[in-house]
Amino acid sequence: MIPISPATRIYLAAGATDLRKGFEGLSDLVRHRFQQDPLSGHLFAFANRRATRLKLLYWDGTGTWLCAKKLAKGSFHWPRTGPEETGALRVLAEELTLLLSGIDLERSRTRAWWRPAA
Repeated sequence: MIPISPATRIYLAAGATDLRKGFEGLSDLVRHRFQQDPLSGHLFAFANRRATRLKLLYWDGTGTWLCAKKLAKGSFHWPRTGPEETGALRVLAEELTLLLSGIDLERSRTRAWWRPAA
């Protein structure tokens, strides 16, 4: 199980990724496309072109996790971008949960909550 704390940042790879890549290939994408350190303890998510497969890359301090999911039917509502956009989108843990549950993030909205003044 991957522990996601409030300090863990979650990055989605914008657009499609070649999911034939393994640990080293996805770590290289994180370094060069995202300008992030794959050993930072943050979680990085990638989807294929049809958004039917997903891979998560995560460093837990002792080793790298590479988790994969293939949907039997349907697809994830993965955020789409233009062909020139290859960066990362930062999302909250709740948004990742919704995305993995089949919720379209672009059609959902966040309700305004009261927060105390800083």
